Formats: sequence, C-alpha cells, structure tokens
Amino acid sequence: MKMRALGWLGTTLLLAGMARAQSTPPQEVQWKSARPVEIVPVKHEAPEPTPMAPAVVDQHPSLPINLATAMELACARPLDVQVASRQVRIAAAQYDRAKFLTLPTIIGGVDYFHHDGAVQNFQGDVINKSRSSFMVGGGANAVFGLNDAIFAPLAARQDLQARKAVLQAVHNDAATSVAEAYFTVQQARGELALARVIVKEAEELVRRTQQLADNLAPPVEATRARVELARRRQAATIQQERWSLASAELVRLLRLESSAIVEPIEPPDLVVTIIEPNFSLDDLIAIGLTARPELAASQAIVQASLQRLRQEKMRPLIPSVLLRSASTNPSGSLAYGAFSGGSGGGGDMRSRFDYDVQVLWEVQNLGLGNKARIEERKAERDIALLEVFRIQDRVAAEVAVAHAQVKSARERLIYSEPAVKDAMESLKKNMDGLAQTRRVGNVLILVVRPQEVVAALQALGQANSDYYAAVADFNRAQFRLYRATGHSAQCLPAAVQK
Repeated sequence: MKMRALGWLGTTLLLAGMARAQSTPPQEVQWKSARPVEIVPVKHEAPEPTPMAPAVVDQHPSLPINLATAMELACARPLDVQVASRQVRIAAAQYDRAKFLTLPTIIGGVDYFHHDGAVQNFQGDVINKSRSSFMVGGGANAVFGLNDAIFAPLAARQDLQARKAVLQAVHNDAATSVAEAYFTVQQARGELALARVIVKEAEELVRRTQQLADNLAPPVEATRARVELARRRQAATIQQERWSLASAELVRLLRLESSAIVEPIEPPDLVVTIIEPNFSLDDLIAIGLTARPELAASQAIVQASLQRLRQEKMRPLIPSVLLRSASTNPSGSLAYGAFSGGSGGGGDMRSRFDYDVQVLWEVQNLGLGNKARIEERKAERDIALLEVFRIQDRVAAEVAVAHAQVKSARERLIYSEPAVKDAMESLKKNMDGLAQTRRVGNVLILVVRPQEVVAALQALGQANSDYYAAVADFNRAQFRLYRATGHSAQCLPAAVQK
C-alpha cells in the first residue's frame, strides 16, 4: 500500500506541475535527491588475510588499477558517455537557434540587372526596351512566425534539460557497468587464488596416498585422489579463463589497452558498503522517484510537449512577420545603398532605401490542418506522460530488486565467511589425520581415509566459490542500489577512496 501511495503521490505532483506549466514558463529540471542517502566509507571486512591471486604469467601485460580510478574513467571514457555529451551539445545549439528566430538575416553585396527586348506596359502594349540597374548596399531579411519565436525556445529549453538528465543517467549506467565488471574480475581473482591453494593440497594428497601401503588404502584411493587433482586443476584453469574474460569486458568498457589483463590493487575479498542495507525499502523507493535522472528527463519531455501543444493552439491567433528588402528586383535582397539605372544604360548613382513589411495570419486548410496538428501534439503529450509512469514503475522495481540483492548477499556473506574458515581447518585436520593410524584388534587402520580428505577438498572448493560469489554479489548489488536511487556517478570516486 505504501508503494502504491507513493506512485499516486508522484502522479499527483506531476499533474500539478503540468497544470502550472500552462501558465508559467517551465523551470529547469533538477535531479538532485531531496533526501540524500548517507554514503558510508568503504569497509574492508575480509574475515582473514586471503591468498592473493598470482600475477598473470602469460604474455599479456598486467594493468594495475583500483576501484576509484575505474570509477573516474567510467565518467569519461565509455563511448556511451561521449555520445550523450555530444547530444547535449546538439540540444544546446538547437536551443540557441530557437532563441535567435526573431533576429533577421543581414545581407550585403552588389546587384546588377539588365533587360533587352519585348516588355508589356500597363496599357497592354508590347514594346521593345532596353534597361539596366546597378546597386551596391545591404539589407536585412526575415520571415518568421511570432508563434514559433515565442514557444520554440521554451520547448527547446526543455529538450536541453532532458538531454542533460539523459547524460547523467548514462554516467550512472556506465559507472554501474564498470563496477559490475570490476567485481567480476575480483571474484575470479579470489576464486583462482584459493583454487591454486587447493591444487597444491590435492597434489600433496596424491603424493601421500601413493605412499600408503596396500593394507592401509587400496589402489583405488590413489586413483580417486588423482581424479580429484585433475578436477581441481580444471577448476583453476576455468577461474583463470574467467579472470581473462572479465578483464576483457572491463577493458572494453574503459577503452584501455585491449591486450592487457586488469589486476586490481585491492584484495579480492574487498567488501564495499555505500548504502547500508538497513534502509527501509519505502524510503529508498521515494528517493529513487525523486532523484532518478531518467525521470527528470521524461518530465522535461512532458513539459516540452506541453509547450508544443500550446504553440499549435495559438498558431491561428498569432501572426507571422515578413521583413524583406525591396530595392532590387527581382531578388529583393538589398534594401539600402547606392543605386543607378536608366533606359539603355547606366545613370547617376543615388541613394535608395526600400523595405516591405507584412503581418500575416494563417489558418491552415480552413482550420482543419490546425486541428489535426493540435491532435498530433495531444497524442505526443499523452505518450510523454505515459512514459513518465512507465519509468516510475521501472525505478520502483529496480530499487526493490537491488535492495533484495543487497540483503540476500549480506546474509550469504554471514554464512559463507565462517564456512571458508571451517573448510580450511577441516582440510588441515584431515590431511594430518591421513598420516596417523590406530589398531583395531590385530588390524592397523588409518585415522582418516583418503576419501575423507577428498571430501574436505571438495567442501573447501565449494566454500571458496560461495564466499567470493557472495562478496562480488554484495558489491555489485551495492552499486546497483546506488544507481537505482538516482545518486550521481561523479560522487563515487571520492566515496570509494575513503
């Protein structure tokens, strides 16, 4: 009910704003949060020092980078950001052009006109005449509708505000994509580091199993250990591949050297907390509906559509003005200057000044054309309004999804952190027990059988994957929630440096 009430509240405010726009000039759209979320400094919450992933050993160069640097590059390097910034420049130029509709075009130059042959006079007689004229001067010409001059700048200004909001949304999307790729690299590094530790333990298990006497462990135990070693080596190879793939995606987003392998400076088990998970979902949705730049862009488009609708309604009532220079014929380009002319040749140069000014009202197609244009603008307004509602629904859903992901990943961290410790301790104790024996009657048996060590290896491998998946999912969900609530990507570099 609270979420539905928020939706109705947003709708009511939007309709009220559109009503005000009918009588007052539109204000610039802002997408700053009225109730900003507290940004908590980055916390290093690693349970224990985790083995760092070994440096890249292949022929690809290593590219050290940290999260703050990646966030700074995300605000400038991605092509989507650059395209959106150029679209802002286009909208700004279109706004400037709309503001200058009332200014005439200045023309200067030389005009020469000559006629030979038949011409008809006012009485209808056709006579042969020769005449010429020459003029040096300039003029100002303008053909513009006052209706366009009034409303076009208002609509263009809203289009510019929409483009600026879209640019901010693109910044936020790019930063989120970079963060997700960054933490995917971190996840692969962390899993690879522990996977290689497990490989060494599996190799030790194979060595010890092969040294056991047949009466302590049958040959099948050595086979089982070798199979597990092969699986652990495959797992390490897969993690190395995932690191390379995630690195390639991050390099693509940041447009860095394509052959480089990204190697983050932070430890792979870094946990980043930007928005505390204890914020209520209703509060976060309210912030998202206030601060998301996509909503600001959509609302600006609604305002622009309202201005264009008013423009069509007023078109038959507001005249157009034609200002033309009339000193030269037939072009009518020059208005004032030195003029000479005569029958059959030139004459004395004299000053001349002629202007033609017309004020015209236009009813298109007996008014039916105007009516059709009004209906077209009404449909555009309705579409823009429906788009606002659709974005409101999407924003609320994105905040809810990201919030659920943050809470789920945090709970998984709580469970997976001690599981890694327990799995490592279990492997150590099982490996030690493999070298110990006890006597049952006249039979000497192992305290721990090789298959139990294999099970401990498998448990550690699963715990390793679960832990680093939870760390990466929590970090990715944090950045998704930050974006979903509409906060600026430009603030992230400073936030993650703390």
